[in-house]
Amino acid sequence: MEFNYLFMNNILEVKNVVKTYGDFTALNEVSLTIPKGSIYGLLGPNGAGKTSLIRIINQITLPDSGEILLDGEKLNLNHIQNIGYMPEERGLYKTMKVGEQCLYLAQLKGLSKLEATKELKYWFERLEIQGWWNKKIQELSKGMAQKIQFVVTVLHKPKLLILDEPFSGFDPVNANLIKDEIIELNKQGTSVIFSTHRMESVEEMCDHIALIHKSNKLIEGKLSDVKKEYRTNTYEVGILTDNVEGLMFDLTQKFTLSQTDFKSLNDELKLAINLGNATPNELLNTLVQRGQVTHFVEKIPSVNDIFIKTVTE
Repeated sequence: MEFNYLFMNNILEVKNVVKTYGDFTALNEVSLTIPKGSIYGLLGPNGAGKTSLIRIINQITLPDSGEILLDGEKLNLNHIQNIGYMPEERGLYKTMKVGEQCLYLAQLKGLSKLEATKELKYWFERLEIQGWWNKKIQELSKGMAQKIQFVVTVLHKPKLLILDEPFSGFDPVNANLIKDEIIELNKQGTSVIFSTHRMESVEEMCDHIALIHKSNKLIEGKLSDVKKEYRTNTYEVGILTDNVEGLMFDLTQKFTLSQTDFKSLNDELKLAINLGNATPNELLNTLVQRGQVTHFVEKIPSVNDIFIKTVTE
């Protein structure tokens, strides 16, 4: 299933990429379009092919066939400095001091020592980690090392940030801090690919998603469009009534009912009602004639619902 956006400027285009390891196909003719300025959720269960694709985008491995365009140009070695990549398995030198390691990695990405020092000063102050400069990585907790890895990833102001499970290892406070920094970078024009199986982060941050399962892309598009595609025209309803029997009779004439549950302060009757071809107003009319409506909300599928439905079909 695909929702295409013509005339949209894309930061990255993946075209019919195939990657095999012996007899195993990791990516099967996968094509993706990442719009410029988006936060793009790359979803899929473990082993779906997400990491293989990310490694190809970062030119760590090559595809067997297919091509990748970054900002309209065929991917080449010069693009390494336009991409910031934070892998799930973080890779810092444990015995090296934080400051000298950051300077070294920044210079690998094309910054001069002067530029790198200036950017590091900004980020160390922003994340309130000035005191860590002379510490060795092995002296830091996992969460502290994660912060350093994040700084190293964004230091050279890449056009495209690729974050693989960026919140693993962070406590809730620091996860929130990094989330806010990602959103701020995005507002300043950085495009973000966010690879995860944590659906609540996707709901909160992503405007586009793709779902890869068993080496194939199953869904891609604007998150709101994907949700519209999966909506079921079902409403959660809460109603206080003295005549449950009469209400149920009226409702079953027109609608399909099932039980549901939601948090509320009332002891009302709770129903999930599928409209079929009726309108929300018709349902509301039927309800108000039989009682006091306390809750009336469309059940919009969550990313988690869509993920589970798609991978179990």
